[in-house]
Amino acid sequence: MKFTVGIALSPLDQLPDLAKTAEECGFSSIALPDSLFYMKSTAAKYPYTPDGSRFWGPDTPWVDPLIGAAAMAAVTSRIRFYTNVLKLGSRNPLLLARQVGSVANLSGNRFGFGVGIGWAPEEFEWCGAPFARRGARVDEMIEVIKLVLAGGMVEYHGEFFDFDPLQMSPAPSEPVPFYIGGHTDAALRRAARVGDGWTSAMMTYDELRHTIARLGALRAEFGRAGEPFEIQAVCVDRFGRSGYQDLADAGVTDAIVVPWLADGIGFGGPLAAKQDSLRKFAQDNLTEPIAEEAKGAEGAEGA
Repeated sequence: MKFTVGIALSPLDQLPDLAKTAEECGFSSIALPDSLFYMKSTAAKYPYTPDGSRFWGPDTPWVDPLIGAAAMAAVTSRIRFYTNVLKLGSRNPLLLARQVGSVANLSGNRFGFGVGIGWAPEEFEWCGAPFARRGARVDEMIEVIKLVLAGGMVEYHGEFFDFDPLQMSPAPSEPVPFYIGGHTDAALRRAARVGDGWTSAMMTYDELRHTIARLGALRAEFGRAGEPFEIQAVCVDRFGRSGYQDLADAGVTDAIVVPWLADGIGFGGPLAAKQDSLRKFAQDNLTEPIAEEAKGAEGAEGA
């Protein structure tokens, strides 16, 4: 099983050094979250906390994840980066295709595109996108971005997006993996149908096991059971080597962790303390790789 460092809510000036330390320690990837702006009030509840409240405020730092990935890729050579997840619904797919292709090229194909729809009506409406029928629009957006990133002269004529032949160069020299986020059945079906993996928000171990089994069944339904598929998980109740082994056995391929939080260091804590937490976590968990046992692979396949 791989380990990814979640850098959510960290001061922006810490990101390059955190990436360098994570690479030195042997972490697989950096996960970059997405938020466009903070609304003083919102018409919807945040879907990933029990009471629907946001756990950040108007002064909490956020980096554009695509720019953040490019900046961190510039000071590293091996570690990968992926958005966790970028909200597609409020954006334009052609502009995103240009940005994603640029990051993939500049990073040497070390970028994965984690995508979701977005939960806040204000992010859609204030950016000029309709909140209604957002799922169908995002399905087309994924098709458009994949089409353009594949290279060559392409055109698209859909319900929401329509353009005549165009080409963006250079295309990435390797396919950009798409990881689909979301906990609803519609999101899981989207991940099983078109994703190279699925990424969770905060979930318990039991919730993850149930979701992984559902994904396995859906992938079989879409004829994709034998294809590689990442399960990227943020688990709130399994920690330490035994806990991570439980996750691997359940089918998780990539555990997203924030080591400094476990050490009592807040999101805005000092850089040196966070780096020490990364080194301690690596010593405890990365020196001897955690295996993905057969039953974990079967769980991911839905067997």
